[in-house]
Amino acid sequence: MLQLYIGNKNYSSWSMRPWVLLRQAGIPFEEVVLRFDSFDAGSQFKQQIGAVTPTGKVPVLVDDRFAVWDTLAIAEYVAERHPDKQLWPADVQARARARCVVAEMHSGFGSLRSACPMNIEAHLPDVGALIWRDNAGVRADVQRLAAMWTELLAAYGGPMLFGHFTIADAFFAPVCMRLTTYALPLPPAIADYVQRVRALPGVKDWIDGALAEKDFRDFEEPYRLQAD
Repeated sequence: MLQLYIGNKNYSSWSMRPWVLLRQAGIPFEEVVLRFDSFDAGSQFKQQIGAVTPTGKVPVLVDDRFAVWDTLAIAEYVAERHPDKQLWPADVQARARARCVVAEMHSGFGSLRSACPMNIEAHLPDVGALIWRDNAGVRADVQRLAAMWTELLAAYGGPMLFGHFTIADAFFAPVCMRLTTYALPLPPAIADYVQRVRALPGVKDWIDGALAEKDFRDFEEPYRLQAD
């Protein structure tokens, strides 16, 4: 069986993508949680993950002792191993567009990532309001997301970005968590898409797991001194 090594569900947006992809697609896997203690070289987390991947980071997918790291590589590997799941759109142009937006998410939206780290357990609308007021990069990132999602939902008819659930929706799931935590302003149709993503069984399972952790990690918490 596949093994997926992940970090804390409350904080690890990178881990969320392949986990949601596998769970929502109904692909069996064993979850291996390596909870964050610190990211110092001698930390337990670094020692544990260092035995699995040379990058020293999560997530990592292990298939019969073969390790695949990086979320995009994991998604491609899973899609090739399970073509019946249609994790990329079948149409060649739709598939190319899906790869475009996934790659854009993979390497972009730096302002939103930096200013609004994923924190599912937290509710930070006041912080979000200040970020929205003062951070032009965050406003630009959210406006780009809204324009992208509006175009895709119109082109492919919803309810997901390419009609049915694909890798693209899994990759944007952590963004949906950020948009919710910080209550950033969204057009109604885009807010509805965020709620549809949050309601997916695979995403809901991840959220439930994040809320059950009760792990407060101060180095992941730029805006709070304790959990709510």
